[in-house]
Amino acid sequence: QVQLVESGGGLVQAGGSLRLSCAASGSIGSINIMGWFRQAPGKQRELVAILTSGSSTNYADSVKGRFTTSRDNASNTVYLQMNSLKPEDTAVYYCNVRGTTYSGINLARRIYDSWGQGTQVTVSS
Repeated sequence: QVQLVESGGGLVQAGGSLRLSCAASGSIGSINIMGWFRQAPGKQRELVAILTSGSSTNYADSVKGRFTTSRDNASNTVYLQMNSLKPEDTAVYYCNVRGTTYSGINLARRIYDSWGQGTQVTVSS
């Protein structure tokens, strides 16, 4: 099992900044992708940013130039730095970690897809 603990959400005025953190623990194995999604009231969950094991990043068009994702490999923590926040960025933000573990004498492979509990980000106008 892989546990994800998020932190850093809150209330901020438009134009402000927040930094989200997501720490992974447990049977992590090899992490393939760490990402951030968000879900606003009445809307579907959408991709915000992803970071691959090769350090490639991809961002939603709506956040390009304002958000940056990074990773601390030593602590298996992924960050989302959010600058120039807008009211439309208001949502619950979820981190997502996908990886592979190998266990047992036969190195049985298991692929996992774990989600954080979500953290509320509210941007006031």
